[in-house]
Amino acid sequence: MVHLLISKIMDTLKNIQGVIFDYGGTIDTNSCHWAEVLWTKYMEHQVPVDKESFREAYVFGERALAKYPFVQPWHNFHDVLSIKTKLQVEWLAEQRKLPMDELQLQSYAVKVADSCYGYVLDILQVTRPVVKELAKRYRLVLVSNFYGNIQTILKDFGLLDFFDEIIESSVVGVRKPDPAIYRLGVDAMGFAAENVLVVGDSFSKDVVPAKAVGCRVAWLKGEGWVGYGNTKTRIGEKGLFSSFCFSNLFVLFMGIRTCYS
Repeated sequence: MVHLLISKIMDTLKNIQGVIFDYGGTIDTNSCHWAEVLWTKYMEHQVPVDKESFREAYVFGERALAKYPFVQPWHNFHDVLSIKTKLQVEWLAEQRKLPMDELQLQSYAVKVADSCYGYVLDILQVTRPVVKELAKRYRLVLVSNFYGNIQTILKDFGLLDFFDEIIESSVVGVRKPDPAIYRLGVDAMGFAAENVLVVGDSFSKDVVPAKAVGCRVAWLKGEGWVGYGNTKTRIGEKGLFSSFCFSNLFVLFMGIRTCYS
């Protein structure tokens, strides 16, 4: 099965001149939705909430971050995680899902944020070499829904120099799943859309809009967030939209190495 996938990757890369990467859920977690990463850490640190309550807190936090300028351009990813977890546990306490104990809430937020940051550092040991290898052979553009600090994060993680252009939603004023943000990515790339490969983890926010502007798509399909994006209902459509579907960026790395060996 892996050999067949690598063969498909090699075939796809033959006509590719540039690659557009998503960031969140792709480079930083290697296909796992951030809600699932956070929930795993909540359980690991025994935060006493059920998954549905956590889901509501997660959604609240993401909406708050999109609406208000909690995140500043100089914040690194640990800062972002700290802000996220603080918003989540405070909301849970306000909803009486957690005890209103400031020291305990702070402890939960810090432990989860620290643990998530360590998780990303481990994942980057796999994903950074893939991005580095692609940067040797293709023009790379990042297209991401983010808070205005993606360049700080990329620099912090040693990724910034691999990208020729960065299209960040809060800067350009367009958010996924609007195909216009991928059109900006293609324009920044400077190649025809059919010669651009998009690598992303979200079917609705990466695969569909990238395909709509004419790009080839590699769907990094991993552990989604059940009920958050309806991923399960669309798995059967992947053949209509993506050039290939895989679950670990290391497979793409293997395909590149095989293609150019």
